[in-house]
Amino acid sequence: MKVNWSFFLALPFYSIFVFFFFLPLVLTFVVSFWDYTDYSIIPDFILSNYHYIFEGCLSFADEPCLTFRTYASTLFFCLFTWFFTLILGFTVSFFLAFHVRSTPLQIGLFLLCTIPFWTSNVIRMVSWIPLLGRNGMFNDFLLNFNIIETPVDWFLFSPFSVLVAFVHLYTLFMIVPIFNSMMRIDRSLIEAAFDAGASQYQILIGVIIPLCKPGILIGSIFVITVVMGDFLTIGIMGGQQIASIGKIIQVEMAYLQLPAAAANAVILLVVTLLMIFLMTRIIDIRREL
Repeated sequence: MKVNWSFFLALPFYSIFVFFFFLPLVLTFVVSFWDYTDYSIIPDFILSNYHYIFEGCLSFADEPCLTFRTYASTLFFCLFTWFFTLILGFTVSFFLAFHVRSTPLQIGLFLLCTIPFWTSNVIRMVSWIPLLGRNGMFNDFLLNFNIIETPVDWFLFSPFSVLVAFVHLYTLFMIVPIFNSMMRIDRSLIEAAFDAGASQYQILIGVIIPLCKPGILIGSIFVITVVMGDFLTIGIMGGQQIASIGKIIQVEMAYLQLPAAAANAVILLVVTLLMIFLMTRIIDIRREL
């Protein structure tokens, strides 16, 4: 009898995947059907947690229900964060890959991009408060140059400040995979396109961007999955005034409403996986890699 040694070699990976990924998801799904009171969690099989989430959402009233409004707010931040991080990440990666010729300088500039990650997310978010505040540096600059007459209030504790923090925190998640894809591009393809008479714009659109699709997709998945579940950034930079699905789950967990939080987490997971599925239908990452 021939022993399949490859299975035993992969067994540690299977174990980690099952115990730290699959089982927590299964437990979350199971708990989402449990009942609860103010003081206890009751193992049961009820649908009231999901019914409460979608209550009034299918009545087609003039105003969308709370769940739809919350998801709309979350998707708003997700979409715009993805857009700005993609633009910045692609630009930085393009500069490092095609305009910096020295490998040591490439490494040095790439490490420079990672400097913000040397501190915690909270510190990086808090550092924006003295810049965006009513008496902060940005308002002082605009006032000193007579660009505005009174301080701008919406710089801080607003959707604008949340987007600024998101882009600051997660642009590196775009830079790394896109830069990796660009470094794998055969430079002879670009030279051939240039010799054939293609302009720099045509080379960018017809050669570089198509070959960077795997990196763009991987970076997009990173950014979207993190932003969809984020509650800390929205809470701090939004002044606890902006709703998000992650914030709802965090509040429910704080009040020990674990079955309700689990139900919201299951729905959030389904929505996020659906978004990833649609992206992978647009770009077949297995074929591109």
